[in-house]
Amino acid sequence: MAWIHGWLGLLAGWILFAMFLTGTASYFRPEITRWMQPEQPANRVTGAVATQAAVDHLSRTGAGDEQWFIMLPDDRTAVTRVFAIPGAKAAPTARRRAPEQELDPRSGEPVHARETRGGEHFYRFHFQLQLPHPWGRWLAGLCGMFMLGAIVSGVVTHKRIFADFFTLRWNKGQRSWLDAHNVSAVLALPYHAMITYTGLMTLVLMYMPWPIVANYQQPADFSKDAYGFVFDDTASGRAAPLVAVAPLVRDAERRLGQRAQRVVIRFPGDAAATVAVSSGGASGLNARGGSVTYSGATGRVTAADIGAGPALSTAGVMLGLHTAQFAGPALRWTLFLLGLTGAAMVGTGLLLWTAARRRPNAAPFFGLRLVERLNVAAIAGLPIGMAGYLLANRLIPAAAEGRADAEVATMFYAWGGAALLQLARPAKRAWRELFALGALLFGAIPFVNAATTDRGFLASLRAGDGLFVGFDLAMVAIAAVLGLASWMAGRERQMTTRRKVRELAHV
Repeated sequence: MAWIHGWLGLLAGWILFAMFLTGTASYFRPEITRWMQPEQPANRVTGAVATQAAVDHLSRTGAGDEQWFIMLPDDRTAVTRVFAIPGAKAAPTARRRAPEQELDPRSGEPVHARETRGGEHFYRFHFQLQLPHPWGRWLAGLCGMFMLGAIVSGVVTHKRIFADFFTLRWNKGQRSWLDAHNVSAVLALPYHAMITYTGLMTLVLMYMPWPIVANYQQPADFSKDAYGFVFDDTASGRAAPLVAVAPLVRDAERRLGQRAQRVVIRFPGDAAATVAVSSGGASGLNARGGSVTYSGATGRVTAADIGAGPALSTAGVMLGLHTAQFAGPALRWTLFLLGLTGAAMVGTGLLLWTAARRRPNAAPFFGLRLVERLNVAAIAGLPIGMAGYLLANRLIPAAAEGRADAEVATMFYAWGGAALLQLARPAKRAWRELFALGALLFGAIPFVNAATTDRGFLASLRAGDGLFVGFDLAMVAIAAVLGLASWMAGRERQMTTRRKVRELAHV
């Protein structure tokens, strides 16, 4: 079991560290997006008002569209996101417009905010790893299975699991790394098991498609039975005005007992139009909320999926537990800290592997040198890339073409550059210098934000904008943690040098 634990953790460790760190940042996905789009309005309206404003805008700009997706704002999201699918007879102007837009929830007019992927980039990366579909998800799933195996084998191997939780010895080399690994693992063991297992379950239909293949000839038939998705309806060809949508949203929220999160309108302006109003994970533990479907021409209810069966409800709850959209601020911060313990658990496990195999007065073998350099690149390099991503959002001109892709590219160039540069430095110096660089970059974010926008710390404090104030404070806190890590790496190097001097003097 110890052998399994060590090798499962090592082979998937670097990817798991990146998944944990970016996944932990994703707990604040909407807040990161709002910070990266300082032009977003601060309007707070009901879902019914936002839906009607979006429909009015789409009716003016999307004549002939086949389908409208409307993602409604909530307490954490300030804009309405709409996605339109043009029909075969759509006007040329409708085909030339951007398929996805952000609208002011009150007026329905487009929000002219800078192009960015925001917090969505961290969220997508943590389970797609910036690889083409479906390979990134398959690799993330394989690493998740390795993680689950490492958790189980780790529990088996630690007979003194509760005693280890209270044991943390400093400056003892391998023993210290083992204690740190044990404490970070035991401290949040239920969380680590939950987040790993639920992460696998969110994509279980992709990893295990055989029950669907065995029971359904067409995947669309399964989707229709399981989720109520209908793919075979067609437009009637008879024009009919779309009813007022705001009353339908209010009625659906009353029936569902939750806030509406998404509205899907098929064949707007046709007699066969439908309006489907769905709730979601922001209103409850089950991320797969119910839905109510109305006739777009008459407004009468045509279908209601208010309560799913036990299998779908279980899957929805697992998805809800993993994404934690239901969590309030206090619980979200708690989950964020627990996620950091997961990254610490993986990181200390990787460092323990090298510490256990380093021999005094012996040249390190190739495998040890390789793992050590990969550790530096992953653990100290990734924060540099994440800071570069946030800085690029402020330094790239707001109106630049393709700026969202440029921001993402900056993250990987910064991460890759740090990984290459550390090869030119001794490993112990590389740890100290990369951590120091990460602290410098995160500490610079509040100053760059104040210099490039009118949402700096003092201005946001005077305006009572808690999100921008909290973001600046979080960046300073992260810089302080990385600075402490740099100081400790330098202190460990000095202590190692002193021990060698004492040994030579003794000889």
